[in-house]
Amino acid sequence: MKYQLLIAALIAGSAMQLTSCSRSTHDSEDNKLVILHTNDTHSQILPDLNDKGGVLRRMAVIDSIRQANQNVLLIDAGDAVQGTLFFYLYGGHTEQELLNAMDVDIRVLGNHEFDNGIDSLAAVWSKSKSEKLASNYDLSATPLKSQFKSYTIRQVGDKRVGFIGINLDPEGMIAKGNYDGLEFKPIIETANDLAERLRRDEKADIVVAVSHIGYAPGGLVGDSILALNSRGIDIIIGGHSHDTIDPTTAEGERRSHLRNLDNRPVLVVQTGKAGRKLGKIEIDLDKLGADTYPAYELINIDSRYDSYTNPAITDIIDRYSPGVDSLMHDWITTTTHAIDNKDPEILNFFSDYILARGKELAPDVDFAITNVGGIRTALPAGRVSKGHIINMLPFRNYITVIDVPGEYLEDALDVMASRGGDGVSGNVKATFKWDGKGDGEVESFIINGKEFDDDRTYRIATIDYLANGGDYMTGLTHGTVVARSTVPLYDDLIEYLTTGPGANKPISASPESRWTRVK
Repeated sequence: MKYQLLIAALIAGSAMQLTSCSRSTHDSEDNKLVILHTNDTHSQILPDLNDKGGVLRRMAVIDSIRQANQNVLLIDAGDAVQGTLFFYLYGGHTEQELLNAMDVDIRVLGNHEFDNGIDSLAAVWSKSKSEKLASNYDLSATPLKSQFKSYTIRQVGDKRVGFIGINLDPEGMIAKGNYDGLEFKPIIETANDLAERLRRDEKADIVVAVSHIGYAPGGLVGDSILALNSRGIDIIIGGHSHDTIDPTTAEGERRSHLRNLDNRPVLVVQTGKAGRKLGKIEIDLDKLGADTYPAYELINIDSRYDSYTNPAITDIIDRYSPGVDSLMHDWITTTTHAIDNKDPEILNFFSDYILARGKELAPDVDFAITNVGGIRTALPAGRVSKGHIINMLPFRNYITVIDVPGEYLEDALDVMASRGGDGVSGNVKATFKWDGKGDGEVESFIINGKEFDDDRTYRIATIDYLANGGDYMTGLTHGTVVARSTVPLYDDLIEYLTTGPGANKPISASPESRWTRVK
């Protein structure tokens, strides 16, 4: 209700200049800081299929909070791009213009910022008005070398607030060739050294890490591990894993309220994905040193804010929308019911399609594998457009057939098990052990009725991202490429659905998982 009243007041009043209150001329002794934050918005500029999110709605909340508070910072924790037609058509320029119009104060890189290569990334981010942080990336040998700082200090009243930016190891996550020249530095060591430097040399009263490493990625350092092994970091604003850390729940409080090596409180936050929620941290800087956590809440971004207008935001969206609208209304197939991108049904359909296409590219393909993370959005019930297919499979991947020795393929299958089971074609049945977090192991893997044999070489159909070791499938890098499609995956699938074997058939597959978890 508080936010609705603020929005109503803004709409009823005369137009006023909307600036970040962190730069206002109000009383400089006010030591309250409000940090608003997003992560993994993934080009979701318009509301999603469930009518959640949307940049204009988010801006309504941001503007109202800026008007009600003296010191406000807006922070983005990476992956602002990739996932809708806005990125597919315009390569990040739409998102960049919107982030400037929103007056984002601080940004860090996500892994998907690299999807069009580091040269394209440098060109787009050169237009950013935000401070850009990369503390554990050495970018001196890349086109990004002059754009990023390892830290920044913001003066709030009589307090100094330090910010650092922490990123994931690109190896195994970002496609090879897209981050050439980038040198990764260890997360915990870099973060702790820099936090100590900020407090000692820069006299920072509080240190905030803006990260894109995930909350608890299996076998890797995430925000939770960083918090527990940190010194001098007070808040971690995270991204990458799409975790919604809701402080109103017991689990959310447990995950967000952690303790560092000195048993000091560390607040860890993340907003989920697609801009459906906005995080709000309220810090009383006069109470630093107390054994307490800052106040934190998640604000739902939904249709409550549809009466609000912002001409700058609307103008950008209107200029870029026609191309998006055209693809979203180019109907090519149907579904009998809505299919969520996390449902086994769409993963099974996609895996079977890769097998069928792989057999067209090369003979004697044994089975197909793909990753659940490659399927990004749901499909609606009824008509499906080219735009829906591209949104579902937004990455510029290519179907690839490779021959892989069983001993190395077995490693890749265990990685799939560690995610709870990725996509496999319908001629496969698998059982696996999994701790529900990051450790998994295949118990049995049966192909066409025969048990997996690690002494033989298998011919598999997959996508080039995985064949090159992406998503930590390093075992596949020991394979030999036999054949590769000449068109991107989304175009391949669109052709299959319009003029190929899938024409005039609704998208459907078995709804049952092809992986069975055993104790």
